[in-house]
Amino acid sequence: MAFTFICQTSAVSEGGMGLFQAGRKSVLLVWPMGGELKAYRGRCPHADMPLSEATFNGQVVSCPHHQWGFDGASGKCVTHLVRNTLHPYELRVEGDEIQVDVGPVKAARAPV
Repeated sequence: MAFTFICQTSAVSEGGMGLFQAGRKSVLLVWPMGGELKAYRGRCPHADMPLSEATFNGQVVSCPHHQWGFDGASGKCVTHLVRNTLHPYELRVEGDEIQVDVGPVKAARAPV
């Protein structure tokens, strides 16, 4: 496993979420109320749209593009009877760093 630094632990609190970059990959961190911090691919599995404008009410991540909702603790879709789930990433906390295994990380593209 190759864990990559995503952010400081202070960047996400219980009941909150944040979208971060690991090279070209986006990582959605969610911390459900009363649950554990989770890391998911930062794109909706329904239409492969970025979750940059998603909302989180402490339990459900809502994609703004088609209003699909996903359980923050499991990643499972809760608004439609489908098998789509948020793609989970392995996560660990080392000191004050949140690290995620997103696989091989390619450098972010330079702005054009």
